[in-house]
Amino acid sequence: MLTLESRLTLPAWIHERIDTRARYADDTSKVQLAITLAQHNIEDGGGPFGAAVFDSEGQLLGAGVNRVVPEQCSVAHAEMMAYLTAQAHTGRARLNQDHPGVTLATSAQPCCMCYGATFWAGIDTLLIGASAADVMQLTEFDEGPLPADWRGELEKRGIAVREAIARDDARAVLAHYAQRGGIHY
Repeated sequence: MLTLESRLTLPAWIHERIDTRARYADDTSKVQLAITLAQHNIEDGGGPFGAAVFDSEGQLLGAGVNRVVPEQCSVAHAEMMAYLTAQAHTGRARLNQDHPGVTLATSAQPCCMCYGATFWAGIDTLLIGASAADVMQLTEFDEGPLPADWRGELEKRGIAVREAIARDDARAVLAHYAQRGGIHY
């Protein structure tokens, strides 16, 4: 019989280790949170990616870490989990609907799947730590085919992109994961 329901969960340590009520006032603090999520996730047996969604005031709306292996689900990427939790929290499929200024902060540039979801999730600003080239250089992850002008495509849709925020810290997380021999799905 066909399964009619699926459930994805984040690890409980997020509530234990992350101050979900804090305000994140600038780009660096937002990306640092995503990097911190990625670091903790490696220690918990997950992938080396973290993401967080913020409202225009810097309040955390949703968080995500890579849960592909623990959940046995190829779509359980950090960005997708952050979108899911932010959408559940706000009750809005399009996060910026009637609430402009929504930001996604990522420890690493979104792969092709997460890149596509960014259009429809209602993101106004995308903050990136490590680049896709960093991910592929430091790990065995394949980030998939992105448009040659991926940044321009986002900007055409009104999504501002800022890259290389806390890049060295983000690269260190990826290198740590690779040194530990992590799985690369």
